Amino acid sequence: MPLLHALILALVQALTEFLPVSSSAHLILTPWLLGWPYHGLLFDIALHLGTLVAVLLYFAKTWVRIAFLAIGREVLKPKPGEIDHDLYANPRLLWLLVAATFPAGISGLFLKDFIESVLRSPAVIGVMLIVVGLLMAAVEKRGGLIRDLNRVSFGDAMTVGCAQALALIPGTSRSGITITTAMFLEITRHSAARFSFLLSTPIILGAGLKAFLDAMETGGIPPEMHTAFAVGVIASAIFGYAVISLFLRYLQKATLKVFVYYRVILGVIVLALTFLTNFGR
Repeated sequence: MPLLHALILALVQALTEFLPVSSSAHLILTPWLLGWPYHGLLFDIALHLGTLVAVLLYFAKTWVRIAFLAIGREVLKPKPGEIDHDLYANPRLLWLLVAATFPAGISGLFLKDFIESVLRSPAVIGVMLIVVGLLMAAVEKRGGLIRDLNRVSFGDAMTVGCAQALALIPGTSRSGITITTAMFLEITRHSAARFSFLLSTPIILGAGLKAFLDAMETGGIPPEMHTAFAVGVIASAIFGYAVISLFLRYLQKATLKVFVYYRVILGVIVLALTFLTNFGR
């Protein structure tokens, strides 16, 4: 794989894994639109490992705080008004995140192969880009975003966890559907994004490790892929960390409307190109 392709795909992965626009869609569409050959499962693993590193590094202190709160201890407590201060009024958050991981984990075990073989198409991607974009627009119009992580209940966590399971469908976007669902539950944009990223961590970790171990069992990383694999991990980690930071700052002041427009416009373009491609055969 050319290193320029590896860098571009790493940037695409970092942007679309954490922004609510669907990484699976863009990793399928980018080679399709540019006429590149499919980069393969091994490079997909590299990209997901990179974004896993990004989210673990960015939320390292948050995870430490959540873990100690779960056993009744307060460590690294921030000052009032600082990020994560709301965690200390919700010491059950770790257990809520664990419970909310199950729907997506179970769906991934039983439906991943079916979804990747049957639903991995530009037409499905186009439809899901539009559908989730319209849901995002509806929840923005609804307003009433008044809750932080200190008021997330078991029901809230499981609702968002069930929504995360839908992210297996290409074009949905894990962050898009979970942030939208959390906002429907009146959780603020910034807190919804934080909960979304924290909830995604176990799923990305589990899926990435399983795929990596499967690859090792079938021969491992070929010598000719070593450089591209390393570039994919490192570049997507660096880009991913920057995207998380910028996106969370953005959500403190702005809405998701720009992503609504992007999703709907891209979805229409993808459906139009799919129709024209099939019509021309």
